Formats: sequence, C-alpha cells, structure tokens
Amino acid sequence: MNTSAPRLDTIRDATAPSLSGAQLGELLTLLAGADTVELKVTVPEAGRREVIQQLEMDPLRAQIRQVAYFDTQDLRLNRHGLVVRARRLTRGLGDSIIKLRPVLPSELSNHLRRVSGFGVEVDAMPGGFVCSARLKAEVDGPLVRKVFRGRKPVRRLFTSQQRALFDDLAPEGLLLDDLDVLGPLTILKLKFVPKGFSRPLVAELWFYPNGSQILELSTKCTPEETFTVAAEAKAFLSSRGVDLAAPQRTKTRTALDLLAEAGTTS
Repeated sequence: MNTSAPRLDTIRDATAPSLSGAQLGELLTLLAGADTVELKVTVPEAGRREVIQQLEMDPLRAQIRQVAYFDTQDLRLNRHGLVVRARRLTRGLGDSIIKLRPVLPSELSNHLRRVSGFGVEVDAMPGGFVCSARLKAEVDGPLVRKVFRGRKPVRRLFTSQQRALFDDLAPEGLLLDDLDVLGPLTILKLKFVPKGFSRPLVAELWFYPNGSQILELSTKCTPEETFTVAAEAKAFLSSRGVDLAAPQRTKTRTALDLLAEAGTTS
C-alpha cells in the first residue's frame, strides 16, 4: 500500500481568535477533499458544571470507554504524523485505528481512499483546524483488554491493511510490536440532542493520569454543511454558557504528553 507521508504544515493554532484569509482558503481546499467534518470545543473547568446543567446532560446515559495509544516513550510516531490507538467499548466491542495527521487529501492515493474503513475528516475548533485520515477496523473487546494488559502483541489488534499502512508510513525499522502501550484512559461518552439544537451533540469527558480532565463537545456534519452548522452551534453553545474564546485543548495531544510523561517517571 503506497501513499506519501503526511505533510506537517496544516495544523493551525487552536487558540487563535479567528482564521486569516489564507487559512480560510486552505480550509476550503481541505473541505473539498474530506468525507466528514467534526466541529469541536473544549469546555473550561470554570463554568463546566453550569454548562452541563444548561445542556441537561444526563451522566447515567453515558457510555464508559477505554482508550490506549501505541507509541514509543519519546512519541516518535506522533512526531512522524501517526497516531495508533485502540478502544474498548461496551458489550464486548472494540476498534483499532491508524490515523495520519495532518494530511492533504489531494496527496492520498485513490487506492487508499477506496479501502474499507478509510476516511478523511476535518476537525475544526474555535480558531483552528486540522485534516486527518484514518483506517479503522472493528476488533474483539476482550482481545483489546489483553493487549492493554500486555498479554497479547500489539499487532493482533490490526488488520493486514492497517499493518501495511503502518509499515508504509512508520519510521524505518519501527514495528507495531515495538510500541509501548500508553494508557489506557477512561472516557465517558454521551450522545444526545439538547433542547434548542436540531443536531446530535457528543460530550466526551476524558480522565488523565495526573487527575486533570477534558470535557469536549462535538457535532459532525458533511463538508457542505460546515459553515451553516458551525454558525448554529456557535450561537447555541454561547447561549448555554460555553466560553468559545477560552484556550482549546486537544484530547489526543494532551493524552500522549501525559501518558508518555507518566511512563517515563513510573
């Protein structure tokens, strides 16, 4: 499976107040090649309880998940533009993902885009965006747990197509079974349609090893709907007390930094 390595020049500062004209033009180019868009915002700890109440979020309806990342302790894969992870879901389900981030959709081969489970998504948050591509596969939940506990090799979680993609893009000489298990982390995920908003929202509360948390709200749409849905979401969330001007924290970057730090200090 051949594709060029992901370019690393499409990440934008998520704390910037607005997009420049050049950034907007780049975003439009990325949207033209994307399959889906996910609009995200993280909720600051100050005022979080009020936001939860305003949105009438019911924690008893949340799904418990576990996620672990696979990388070296110095995050060599992440620096190379690769994210490798697996999740345990409820009812014995699980999945594994190899993600390239950031990418330019125009640089992805047609063959890769036709692979089952492959998709290109633009993640956008206040002041920033990034385009990623991922190859996802379902996997048995109990097997995921065994890999998390070090009882099965990492490669068992990935299909032959995922392994081929990894081999094609990973730093030379680095194998899946060479990677450390970073995690797992516990996550609460709630999907709901709040009053006053016409689309489903997803709330994810991530618990990190240093005791910190991230609460993220998100909604998905098609590339063509992006600006309309973004405007509607901005107006709705602002009316419910979400501070859209607050600094944004990305779940994966935070997780990798804290998990690698915990691994090197344990």
